[in-house]
Amino acid sequence: MTSYRYARRLGAVPPSFLGRLFAVSTDPSVISFAGGLPSPAVLDVDGIARAAADVFAESGAAALQYATTDGHRPLREFIADRYRRRVGLDVTADQVQIVNGSQQCLDLVAKCLVDPGDTVVVESPGYLGAIEAFSLYEPRLVSVPIDERGPDLGSLGRIVSGDRPKFFYAIPNSQNPSGLTYPDEARRAVADLLDGSDTLLFEDDAFGELFFDGRPREPLMRRLPGQSVLSGSFSKVLAPGMRCGWLVAPEPVLAGFNVAKQAADLHSNHLSQLVLMRWLETNDLDAQCRRVARFYEQNCRALIDALDDRCPGLDHTNPEGGMFLLARLPGGVSSLALFEEGLRHGVAVMPGRPFYLEGGDDVIRLNFSCVDPGAIDEGIARLAGALRLLGH
Repeated sequence: MTSYRYARRLGAVPPSFLGRLFAVSTDPSVISFAGGLPSPAVLDVDGIARAAADVFAESGAAALQYATTDGHRPLREFIADRYRRRVGLDVTADQVQIVNGSQQCLDLVAKCLVDPGDTVVVESPGYLGAIEAFSLYEPRLVSVPIDERGPDLGSLGRIVSGDRPKFFYAIPNSQNPSGLTYPDEARRAVADLLDGSDTLLFEDDAFGELFFDGRPREPLMRRLPGQSVLSGSFSKVLAPGMRCGWLVAPEPVLAGFNVAKQAADLHSNHLSQLVLMRWLETNDLDAQCRRVARFYEQNCRALIDALDDRCPGLDHTNPEGGMFLLARLPGGVSSLALFEEGLRHGVAVMPGRPFYLEGGDDVIRLNFSCVDPGAIDEGIARLAGALRLLGH
């Protein structure tokens, strides 16, 4: 057989746990807290079907044509207007680039900004999809611990002043994997720390519409308007399969991203953008976000109650929104061992290691968005059984 000579950069990507998770998710006998999908119960199938029919009836073949790289302008105007209205972020449509889900932003930002050996700062724990995406461009990844008070400002300050990182990648709202949200004082402190440095803030706001109390949190970009890029997505609140996200950045910065985007795929799915825009014109996005957040809040409360009742030795985060929480295992219990033992008990959790540059085997991530509400208590009962067999 031919020996394929792969690029060196592939060797820089940490081993992925996702293939194993996808296999687990197809087993109906397993109650899985390991994934990260939105619940099918909150996807507006009928509404999107009507929007698609309207698009074909009104636009016909034009809906199936090539389009501009920066995206459907009415959709970009909607996104910019929503930022102004919800969180007081003064952006225009010319500062919005449509992308194939906010995951593509991770690749574009790293592609445009990172040379091999450049320092990039991530949270610890951090989003595994970001760690994998950035690793392809061979940076020097360093991490800053986060907790309920936000990122460790001392560590971040030392890295920014000493290493001059290209950017700090942060998820201030309902972070994946921890579920933690930066308090207001931490947002101010991070902005003050970065202000005037040559380190960019990359703010990932995938979960900002999913706060249980319905109150928007101020984006850090509002305090660093010329030194930030901000990504968002319709995936968590409407339809992940449409792969529609966006990147917000100053216009001169966005010009470079537009070149990289065009080289990657010409433009994002034009049909999806038209269907999405039609849905937004004929439906209430605020109401949809409230519906999704209420559903996830009920699941989150059920999960926390089950953990506190059946696994009292597990300390865990208490999310204000989003789709995940993080639980710390009793001393001596390995998350990888618990993953394997859990499968034998018919329950799946996400081991902690992929979310850390080093360590992480003493925590697990639990997803509450895509678990049948009636199965949550039974799933945690199975997890408690697996823990007992591991000595706890």
